[in-house]
Amino acid sequence: MTVAEPPRRAIRHCGMIIWATTRNSGVRVMKKLLLGSVAAVVLVAGPATAADLRVKAPVYKAPPPVPVYSWTGCYIGGHVGGLWAHKEWTLQPPDPIVPLGSHDANSWLGGLQAGCDYQFAGGWVIGIQGDYAWTDANGSHVDVVDGTTDRTRIRSLSTVTGRIGYAWDRFLGYVKGGGAWERDNYDRVILGTNVLAGSASETRGGWTIGVGGEYAFTNFVSAFVEYNYYDFGNRTLTFLDPAGGFNDNINIRERKSVLRGGLNVRWGYGPVVAKY
Repeated sequence: MTVAEPPRRAIRHCGMIIWATTRNSGVRVMKKLLLGSVAAVVLVAGPATAADLRVKAPVYKAPPPVPVYSWTGCYIGGHVGGLWAHKEWTLQPPDPIVPLGSHDANSWLGGLQAGCDYQFAGGWVIGIQGDYAWTDANGSHVDVVDGTTDRTRIRSLSTVTGRIGYAWDRFLGYVKGGGAWERDNYDRVILGTNVLAGSASETRGGWTIGVGGEYAFTNFVSAFVEYNYYDFGNRTLTFLDPAGGFNDNINIRERKSVLRGGLNVRWGYGPVVAKY
């Protein structure tokens, strides 16, 4: 017995005609077609979605370089301050060696300075400086041995020094030392009068050592404060009377302190970019 073939009907999908039998066959075919379409969409859209979800790695940017001040260069400037000197007078042969007394000679001072510095090995700074200052420091004491008033007048002070220090960016701390010279005038007047008994003058040399700090407010201007100690040792001077005749030989020992501050104008200076 021949079984009759179930009736079929045409189904159009994606531009194709598919023949399906009746009774639930059409439903099964539609389900298969729907599942195939979904699988195709997933296969096509899947890689694009994964690419869209991929997170890009952040781009690292180095911080900007930090400028660091350099003390290498030269400068010129001015200073003002105070001077405190101590003089000890002692009579010398052919007279007996006898102390004649001592006195202080204190005053202001003002002058000029110039120099150059070189920074190396990070923050270390070495330099050389010359300066010249004017002053009018006066002092006197009564000389009971000769019956006179012994007087001192300091006219000027100059130095040539080297310095070494360490810089913390724009601040420089340093120590210094070197040679020193000053110009002195001396006279002796008879007690109770203004009659000159004898006079002398000299330019004497000695040494100095000091400590200070300097700060650069800009790339071209800095300010400093420093203390310096001076020792001019002993010098024996021949005093002459107003007629040019011999008066006395007197040894004068001197020590002094100077506290001063000033400004410098610099060139060859400026910030140096820090290295990483």
